[in-house]
Amino acid sequence: MKPTKKFKFFNFLSVFLLIGLYGATGIFAKETAKLATAPNVPAPIKRSNPTTVIVNLEAKEYISEISEGVKYGFWSFGGTVPGPMARVQVGDSVEFHLSNAKTNTQPHNIDIHAVNGAHGGAALSLVAPGETKTFTFNAMAPGLYIYHCAAGSIVDHISNGMYGLFLVEPKGGLPKVDREYYVMQSEFYASDPEKGEASFDMDRGLAENPTYVVFNGKEGGLLGKNALKAKVGETVRIFFGNIGPNKASSFHVIGEIFDKVYVEGGIGGLVNKNIQTTLVPSAGAVIVEFKVDWPGSYVLVDHSIFRVAKGAIGHLVVEGDKNSKVITQGKLSK
Repeated sequence: MKPTKKFKFFNFLSVFLLIGLYGATGIFAKETAKLATAPNVPAPIKRSNPTTVIVNLEAKEYISEISEGVKYGFWSFGGTVPGPMARVQVGDSVEFHLSNAKTNTQPHNIDIHAVNGAHGGAALSLVAPGETKTFTFNAMAPGLYIYHCAAGSIVDHISNGMYGLFLVEPKGGLPKVDREYYVMQSEFYASDPEKGEASFDMDRGLAENPTYVVFNGKEGGLLGKNALKAKVGETVRIFFGNIGPNKASSFHVIGEIFDKVYVEGGIGGLVNKNIQTTLVPSAGAVIVEFKVDWPGSYVLVDHSIFRVAKGAIGHLVVEGDKNSKVITQGKLSK
């Protein structure tokens, strides 16, 4: 029996609607997120349609240097502290896979502050060593969010390095800039080292007296070969997170004024301009943008200034020509 004209029409209409639905929502599309390790940032999203983004993270426990001559027993996501940064778009469906390396000693999970419900995903993702669990959530609100482990008593998992940043871009993305960097501040409550190795000290944590306050996981994390770089005339965007776990951060760049501050990491809300220092709460984030007008070494600090002695210092090295319209030095008088 040959299909009728009416049947052909409705068959064509169904296919047309399905194609349109796919084009409008990307519900059949999938892509694997390209994560980036600090201070690097994943590339801006260029697609216009929401899609399903697959994010893979593995909890890893390892020993590495936290300060010159001192090693520490880190717990991490992805084998780095902070963990890798993810970048998705509002409206995306995020398929999150969390694995726990079989060589680990602890169960782990993840609380993503971009997730509504289920303790940020922590209630769905507890994994023993050697296990993997998956959950899916919708990226509903644009912003820069913290993620961290919330297993056990939580404090040791966070204090030992299990955290990172999760960016949900608005539709159309953020304004284009020349450079983007990922910087995260954290406190370590480390014991006195024995044979060059330190571990988490609960008493120091309860006293809120950190041994180290650092950028990107260790003393010197943004110094020397790890320094950020830019050229005169470029606009720099820093995605800055502060995990704490106890202290707020007074984030400041010596020799710069933030042209824009996306307050507390919100996108689409308050954007302050011409800001000298911005306050970032524990388990909070901020996005700052500024144009560099003068060559030299700009100093990133927590302006709760005694923390510089504990490691909260980094450099942004800017190359280029001096501009007399920006600053001049007078002649030496006797």
